[in-house]
Amino acid sequence: MQYGTLARVALASAIFKLLLDIIQEICKLASRFIQAGPTPQTAWDFERELAQLLREAGRRVLEHVYNRIEPELPQNAPHYLESEAGRYRRLSAKTANPHVATLFGKIKLCRLGYRFVHREAGERTLFPLEMALGLIKNATPALAEVAARSMALAGATQGTVLARLWEEHGVRWGVETLRAVTAELEARMSPWRRAAQVEQVRQWLDWAWKSPGTQHPTLSVGRDGITLATRPHGFFEVATVSTVTVYDRQGQRVGSVYLGFVPEAGQQTMTDELTALLLAILEAWPGKLPRLVYLTDAGEQECSYFCRVLRRLRHPRTGKRLAWTRILDYYHASRRLTEMAEALFGSHSREAASWARRMRKLLKQRNGVFRVLHSAAAIGARRSMTSCQRKQYQRAYNYLRRRSRYLRYHEYRQAQLPIGSGVTEAAAKTLFTQRLKLSGMRWSKAGAQVILNLRAIFLSGVWSPLYRTMLSSMSNRAAPTPVLSHLSATPKAA
Repeated sequence: MQYGTLARVALASAIFKLLLDIIQEICKLASRFIQAGPTPQTAWDFERELAQLLREAGRRVLEHVYNRIEPELPQNAPHYLESEAGRYRRLSAKTANPHVATLFGKIKLCRLGYRFVHREAGERTLFPLEMALGLIKNATPALAEVAARSMALAGATQGTVLARLWEEHGVRWGVETLRAVTAELEARMSPWRRAAQVEQVRQWLDWAWKSPGTQHPTLSVGRDGITLATRPHGFFEVATVSTVTVYDRQGQRVGSVYLGFVPEAGQQTMTDELTALLLAILEAWPGKLPRLVYLTDAGEQECSYFCRVLRRLRHPRTGKRLAWTRILDYYHASRRLTEMAEALFGSHSREAASWARRMRKLLKQRNGVFRVLHSAAAIGARRSMTSCQRKQYQRAYNYLRRRSRYLRYHEYRQAQLPIGSGVTEAAAKTLFTQRLKLSGMRWSKAGAQVILNLRAIFLSGVWSPLYRTMLSSMSNRAAPTPVLSHLSATPKAA
């Protein structure tokens, strides 16, 4: 205990000396500013230089503290460590890693190394201090998070992220390092994504059930496709996005979690992940089942998922088949009304616009789709159309007729269910367009999926709790343990 107190006093004294030098520099800077007199230019210079000095203070303190974790003399550390691969022997001297990137800039970390006892095995040298700090490609977890989250933001590019790291943190990286850190962090975060999203939805459902209103809360699932240019040929292929949204008892949206996947034949990955997420949500929710809604357009993959998977899905705990309400997006149906109007009355005519406007209102009324079809059929029987117009009219008419059971918008609105897939449409824009479809961007599928996974975590609102969970899992990982000497028990390695 006495040694611990002395060590803390020595550490405090060393940190005080480090900060004293910075304080003296700050005082000189402040004096120059006062002597020069306040102007917009001198105030700008003063604040920027002050920020750099404070960052330098943090860098010095961080470097000093991290380098005091291990014993200063190598012989005071365990001679052997046991890891998964076997036994490692301590090197005779510490080695320096001058490239450790932190929130305050790069520091030099002097650390003990342990080499595998059988050199011919080709095992890498272990550095227990780096493992304990959780370095990710020579970046501390704090800086790695900043880099990965910056890469996941809307409008981000590699250039803007690298410039931010240099401007705000004094870390100068190349593109390859940035990609490596981002990919490594995504690989560590993604296994926890589903559990974090399930917990988020569970909290939203709990809040929704307690909200005022006469209806049960709603769990709405959406799915949509979006084109994405992929390398090496620059083809535009169809990627996929899904949302799981909670609505309260008044039909107001509480929140959404997101999934996004790069183009794939059959979109099986999305099918598997979305199904697994839904089953995990239902298994984790202990209360009364909310109303289940599947709200999409009439795309091939969207309809196939409902027919092959969703309507056959059973509750993971009770085994009962789940009752889903299938709703076709109102705005996609409205687009067919415009197509019919242009076929009946001519493109861009007042009659077409007027009729389409009246039909859109009628579609939301009781038996709306049948009244719309009756009106369209009556007008179509009286008017002459060209073969092209007749084909356009018939295609739009059949679209509504064949899907009439999914167009009961009056009933849906009475029950305060959503009728528009705007949440999923917006997700396609926020998840893909705002990050992956900027000017001139072409993506490898692997690189695009890294960014999509990070953006799905970020937009779902689970980044911070998920990151803490990931760090906890890193701390709980099997670390090298000291090997007991035949003379005495050696202290545990860092």
